[in-house]
Amino acid sequence: ISMFRLPLTAAARTGPRMVRHYAKEIQFGTKGRERILSGVNQLTEVVAVTMGPKGRNVVIEQAFGGPKVTKDGVTVAKAVELEDKYENLGARLIQDVASKTNDIAGDGTTCSTVLARSIATEGEKFVGSGLNPHDLRTGIQNSVDAVVSHLGTISKQITTPEEITQVATISANGDKKIGSLIGEAFSAVGNDGVVTVKDGHTMDDNLEVTKGLKFDRGYISPLFVTDAKTRKCEYKNPVLFYSEKKISAVQELVPAVELANKMQRPLCIIAEDADIDALGVIFLNRLRNGLQVAAVKAPGFGDNRKNTLSDMAVATGGYVFGAQ
Repeated sequence: ISMFRLPLTAAARTGPRMVRHYAKEIQFGTKGRERILSGVNQLTEVVAVTMGPKGRNVVIEQAFGGPKVTKDGVTVAKAVELEDKYENLGARLIQDVASKTNDIAGDGTTCSTVLARSIATEGEKFVGSGLNPHDLRTGIQNSVDAVVSHLGTISKQITTPEEITQVATISANGDKKIGSLIGEAFSAVGNDGVVTVKDGHTMDDNLEVTKGLKFDRGYISPLFVTDAKTRKCEYKNPVLFYSEKKISAVQELVPAVELANKMQRPLCIIAEDADIDALGVIFLNRLRNGLQVAAVKAPGFGDNRKNTLSDMAVATGGYVFGAQ
C-alpha cells in the first residue's frame, strides 16, 4: 500500500473558510506494484550502464557548478528523481540499496542495484501469482545466506603486492598505471594503513607517502616560526606534551619545559588552546634563551578531539593529560 498527499483544489483555496485538507492517494495490489516496479526499472537502467571495468560514464546535471561525469553507481542512483510519485518511490527503494552497499562494502553498488531489480521483478511475479509475500521473503533470505556462505568458502585472501595491484587495476577500469600506484601505496603503508586520493594540479598521477601522523592544524602564533623564508616551524625528535584542556597558566607547562631542557630536545605542545599569558612566558624564553618550543591546537572538537589526542598518544607512546 502506498499513500501520497494531493494538493488543495481551487475550490478549497477560494472558499469562505480556509481549511487545509491533505488527501491520501491509495493504490492496492498489482496496479500499485507495477508503478513502483516501473521506477525500479528506470533507475536500474541508468545505473546498469556503469557496470564493471568497461562501464560507461554518466553525465549528471548539478544545481551549482558544471556537470558531473562519473561511473560510480551510488552517485548516479542518488541523482535520479522521477516525476511520478509512485515511480519515484520505487527509485528511492533502490537508492537505499545502493547507499547501504556503499556504506558497508564501499564498492559493488551497481551490482547490488542490478540484483535488487531482479529480486523486485521476480518477486512481483510470484506475489502476483498468489504466493505469500512473507514466505517469499523467507526464501530469499535463506538463499542469500547460502550464497554468502558459499562465497566465504571460495574467497581468497589478498596478501601479495602483485595481487593488490591486479585488483586495483580492475577497479581502475583497466588502467595499469593507477593500479600500480595503488599497489605501491598499500605496500608502503601496509594493510592497516590509510590511503587517501585527492585531486591534483598536474597532468600526472603521483604517489606521496607521509610517515607518522598528519592533522590539519598549525602553530598557534607566528612567533613559533623557525624558518622565516618558508614560514615553517620544524623540529626533529621533540618532546610531545598532550593536553585535552586549555592551558591557562604557565605553571602547567613548567614540568614539560624542564623535562625537555633536561633531555636537550625541543618541546611541542598540543592542547585544546592556550591563553596569551601562558604563551607570553614561553615566547620570552624562546627569544632570550633560545628555547625550542611550539604550540599547536589539537584537531577536532568535543569527544572527537579527545579521541584524536588519544590516538596520537598511542602512536607516539605518550599520555594525554586531562582536566583531572
